[in-house]
Amino acid sequence: MLATLKKVVFSTGLQNPKFTEEEKKGEDYEVRTYHATKWMSTSVSGMQWDPSIKTGFQRLFKYIQGNNKNKVKVEMTAPVTCRVDPGAGPACESKFTVSFYIPEEHQESPPEPSDPEVFVEHRKELTVYVRTYGGFSNEKMKQEELLKLMESLKKDGVQYVEAPYYTAGYDSPFKLTNRRNEVQGWCWEGDSVISQTSAKLRFQTSITATQSVWTSPITEISCVSFVFVIINVYGSD
Repeated sequence: MLATLKKVVFSTGLQNPKFTEEEKKGEDYEVRTYHATKWMSTSVSGMQWDPSIKTGFQRLFKYIQGNNKNKVKVEMTAPVTCRVDPGAGPACESKFTVSFYIPEEHQESPPEPSDPEVFVEHRKELTVYVRTYGGFSNEKMKQEELLKLMESLKKDGVQYVEAPYYTAGYDSPFKLTNRRNEVQGWCWEGDSVISQTSAKLRFQTSITATQSVWTSPITEISCVSFVFVIINVYGSD
């Protein structure tokens, strides 16, 4: 059974996508169902996380500052998310898809981007597992929080794959205290069997050798799969 619909503002004062909070929760994570929404997105290929996110963020920031066919400014929102599709190996580029949530007044008809590398992304309704943490998030923190979420879901018997995964966040770099970052496990229905072994290998090669990776036995799952999301706003902190 779902709890009351929430329009999330958190501590930022910016528009956030609406979600319905599930009553069932884990010890260190909550469960949300996000409504279908539109996001403005751009993809960047690269070897390094932070420069790729910065490039994507700058493209989207130009869009909301008026670099669109309507030449209108669009309100800043939160969170900024980044989907990471790891490369096939440590010497291969990964794909980073950075996204801004489109504010409600433009959800029905977003201003068309002028930059051909910026596009409207239609996200379906999703149920997500959310772990929240504070501070100035960096790559090491994101990896650690992601692993903590995975371990919690494993303990609770939740099946998942580790990649692709996402980053996102709610605060500008000028906010010094009470910062909000999230790691999320996104769920959707699939129509094929997904090998977690393949996903784990991709995840391990994308994370650097400095971070230990969970190595418990892996099984295959069908119908339901999980995508991991980390959240940290305004590019890299």
